[in-house]
Amino acid sequence: MIWLIFGLVLFLGVHSVAIFALDWRQRQLAARGEAAWKGIYTVASLVGFALMVYGYGVARQSPVVLYSPPAFLRHITLLLMLPVFVLLFASNLPGRIKTATKHPMLLATKIWALSHLLANGTLGAVLLFGSFLAWAVMDRVSVKRRPGPLKVLGTARPMNDLIALGFGLATYVVFLLWAHRWLIGVSPIR
Repeated sequence: MIWLIFGLVLFLGVHSVAIFALDWRQRQLAARGEAAWKGIYTVASLVGFALMVYGYGVARQSPVVLYSPPAFLRHITLLLMLPVFVLLFASNLPGRIKTATKHPMLLATKIWALSHLLANGTLGAVLLFGSFLAWAVMDRVSVKRRPGPLKVLGTARPMNDLIALGFGLATYVVFLLWAHRWLIGVSPIR
């Protein structure tokens, strides 16, 4: 469990710098330069992610059950996960989806984390998904309070929404039928 906690602290800590230390982040960017800052950020994120994956894998080998979700919650999880991949694609494709949700990646993270908390009641799962849910909520609140306009990447086009929908739904099906079992070791449609 300790590796999972270290991984979460490192990964979410790095991703929380703009939430808790925006001025410090700006000073580091100015002092080190954007490339060096992004390099440090990337390495720390990858190490944190690797520790999280390893730690969660270890925690799953001897799970501590906090609650046993009823079977119907797995079906709700499957339904809640449907928009997650669409939102992930929409986060990089300016369109109505991105405009309406404002921060589609944060919304996707919140839905992903909440839905997985509904279906998993082990201590490791609660730590992992609960941490991501709490971080995403805090980051969304923080983004609202940050000064300056939001970055807009490109012009919003209806075609981008169709691309996000098509690729998002296709990715959802791939994860549902194959990739989740391959990557995580558990089929969501047991």
